[in-house]
Amino acid sequence: VDQIMYHLDLIESDYFGLRFMDSAQVAHWSDGTESIKKVGQLHEVLVRPDQLELTEDCKEETKIDAESLSSAPQLDQALRQFNQSVSNELNIGVGTSFCLCTDGQLHVRQILHPEASKKNVLLPECFYSFFDLRKEFKKCCPGSPDIDKLDVAAMAEYVLFQRFAKIFIGCLAAVTSGMMYALYLSAYHERKFWFSNRQELEREITFQGDSAIYYSYYKDMLKAPSFERGVYELTHNNKTVSLKTINAVQQMSLYPELIASVLYQATGSNEMIEPVYFYIGIVFGLQGIYVTALFVTSWLMSGTWLAGMLTVAWFIINRVDTTRIEYSIPLRENWALPYFACQVAALTGYLKSNLNTYAERFCYLLMSASTYTFMMMWEYSHYLLFLQAISLFLLDIFSVEQSDKVHEVYKIYIFSLFLGYLLQFENPALLVSPLLSLVAALMLTKCLQLNVKKGTFVAKIMKVINFYLVCTLTVTLNITMKMFVPHKENGHMLKFLEVKFGLNMTKNFTMNWLLCQESLQAPSQDFFLRLTQSSLLPFYILVLIICLLSMTQVIIRRINGKSLKETVTLEDGRIGERPEIIYHVIHTILLGSLAMVIEGLKYIWTPYVCMLAAFGVCSPELWMTLFKWLRLRTVHPILLALILSMAVPTIIGLSLWKEFFPRLMTELTELQEFYDPDTVELMTWIKRQAPIAAVFAGSPQLMGAIKLCTGWMVTSLPLYNDDDLLKRNENIYQIYSKRSAEDIYKILTSYKANYLIVEDAICNEVGTMRGCRVKDLLDVANGHVVCDEGDKLTYSKYGRFCHEVKINYSPYVNYFTRVYWNRSYFVYKINTVISFQS
Repeated sequence: VDQIMYHLDLIESDYFGLRFMDSAQVAHWSDGTESIKKVGQLHEVLVRPDQLELTEDCKEETKIDAESLSSAPQLDQALRQFNQSVSNELNIGVGTSFCLCTDGQLHVRQILHPEASKKNVLLPECFYSFFDLRKEFKKCCPGSPDIDKLDVAAMAEYVLFQRFAKIFIGCLAAVTSGMMYALYLSAYHERKFWFSNRQELEREITFQGDSAIYYSYYKDMLKAPSFERGVYELTHNNKTVSLKTINAVQQMSLYPELIASVLYQATGSNEMIEPVYFYIGIVFGLQGIYVTALFVTSWLMSGTWLAGMLTVAWFIINRVDTTRIEYSIPLRENWALPYFACQVAALTGYLKSNLNTYAERFCYLLMSASTYTFMMMWEYSHYLLFLQAISLFLLDIFSVEQSDKVHEVYKIYIFSLFLGYLLQFENPALLVSPLLSLVAALMLTKCLQLNVKKGTFVAKIMKVINFYLVCTLTVTLNITMKMFVPHKENGHMLKFLEVKFGLNMTKNFTMNWLLCQESLQAPSQDFFLRLTQSSLLPFYILVLIICLLSMTQVIIRRINGKSLKETVTLEDGRIGERPEIIYHVIHTILLGSLAMVIEGLKYIWTPYVCMLAAFGVCSPELWMTLFKWLRLRTVHPILLALILSMAVPTIIGLSLWKEFFPRLMTELTELQEFYDPDTVELMTWIKRQAPIAAVFAGSPQLMGAIKLCTGWMVTSLPLYNDDDLLKRNENIYQIYSKRSAEDIYKILTSYKANYLIVEDAICNEVGTMRGCRVKDLLDVANGHVVCDEGDKLTYSKYGRFCHEVKINYSPYVNYFTRVYWNRSYFVYKINTVISFQS
């Protein structure tokens, strides 16, 4: 090929067309330039050939003479001019790209590629990953007559219409799915609690444990005379826990409550809707966004919104294992995980190849906003982002995706961490987080990297050194930060993990109590049985195995120095070469590994199991990858892959509809009953009889309800991120131990408690696992015998306090006076003047 000339044409805003003519003066863009001019302005660049002789036919058709050819630039110069022209016209910035649109691909692969190789010219990336307009049109309209006679303008218009219709229907389905799920949650909540028929006190009792604390601060913000005053009272709060001033906004991540209170008052909703309905409505709306984000992620990965529908179906059917919204609405994770799902959806789009400039910018901005918001909503968010950063690091270490994109995500982490540090009142937990140490180590190693030719032995050694350096730097930086940054954050978490994995043994009440919590134990067999019954787990394992094997093939090719294909097509059957797929596979394995140890993490892992399984069964590429390995000959593999990617999810959807849809409808029609008259009576008595300045002591869960329903001060809270509160909880729980009345009295008065509440359910607890009852854990911590075992322990000379105090004999009546009781609760006034009776 001695003569090459091409025409560049701007189609829309980020697609370019090409027209080539070879040495035989045959035009490879058969429709001529007139059809191109219908689409946009035509730009022509003439490339100087090695020989300047032209045939008469060529001169007549092209109107080019030898003098024009002699002044034309060389191929490498023309390519630089092309890049510069495109960059100027599209105003391309750093880290953005454009897509080349061609009418067929023969003129690129059979003319331009060989010519560049012969002249040792480096072609821009766009000439390897381009958009074949005619190929896309054939996909849309395989049976269209006279397809070879259609020009660029007609094909582009039809393809754009098809894509717009597909995107519109998919977006409509995604939004509808989210709205329907939010409405379902609202209806189910109403049926479960009879919310609209309850009084305010009865509604508030439905918020249990730490959820009651979060909602109580939302109420406090609405009662404040101004937003500024409300924030000040929360950040300098001395009306919740006795003898303790806390920054509730920082310690409990109350930003959702601050935002909800502002929206409630700013939108004038106080005139139309009660505060509790507004609050739970926002949370249900976020759950709708959560489902929509999972829908979009699966859609982006598979290319069909059918995968999104299947994701939503599996999510709702397995909602016992995908969300805790039914049990506790105000939990931090219910506010935060929808933003994380949006971040994952944006990251999935950002990692995709052939993404146009505007879509890439949108994904980047959405990812930045959702990452920061997620970090502000949940105190443990940086740990989840740490796992995500590890996934991206492994994606980058194998050179599957351009490092520039991955490092742009690292910059988002850094920005979110430091902005969160400033706006969370200089929260030291963010400075000593493993996420910051890992990202800092990755950026340092990038600065130290040498430019080595890929595929060589030296490059492989450098990869190993880079991996070792990142791990070493991460650990070193994290230890160094903890040495110089004062912090007490989550120290109990490390102790818990040591005990959990058998690295340490302890009699400590708090650690053993945490180990006994169901959410912190390994998943039960029922969990896997439920996932199997809904067909989710089998398909997830199948998809995961295929993706892992395909990824392994890609990694082996990279290790052997083989380059990946510039454009992976359906015919190639290489699902493991797509960077967004590799990221999700690594991420779901990391989350799954943790969920196998701690059941509470299943609420993070299972939604992405739904998404990955739905993507796999709906992806023709995954089926084609499987058929490539099986070397299918009897049936055309591409046709079979397309059929199965539609038929299998349809069959799954119909079977799920037949089996589970009646159950969902039954749940909405059944009237459930949630009523706790004893707790209602207790709260009513406190509000009517107890002094305003009274301080109550009892189990942390009950103290949360008292704070919400009455507003009275308490001695402890059901929070587990503060060492002082954990110690308070352990001390207050001594009312269920075998300690003397004097010991209990000293403990309670040290916290200025005026009233003690003993719960019969804890004192006479019999239903939980042996050794995990509160009184058993206290006996172990105090060195007392548990039932008939414990040879190394000693008998206590005192009876169990919660039993003895009910008998009303000395010395218990000297310290405590019973003032109220019902079937579940016994309230004792702590005497300030002690009178001893013989």
